[in-house]
Amino acid sequence: MKYLELVKRLRALGCEFVRNAAGSHRIWWNPSNGQYTTIPDWGSKDLKMGTLRNILTDLGLTLADIQKDKQ
Repeated sequence: MKYLELVKRLRALGCEFVRNAAGSHRIWWNPSNGQYTTIPDWGSKDLKMGTLRNILTDLGLTLADIQKDKQ
């Protein structure tokens, strides 16, 4: 999954962009539980599955949560 695709799904779940971080990283926030995460923006490169799982765990979400939005 690419950064832009993940962003669309996170926004649909209520997550919000907070600010840019070092390099090509972005800080995101889940207001429903107050949890933050850093997401790398690798442009057209896919995020690795482990990175994606860690991002979702940081935000208190699961892989199933972002897949629901896809359907």
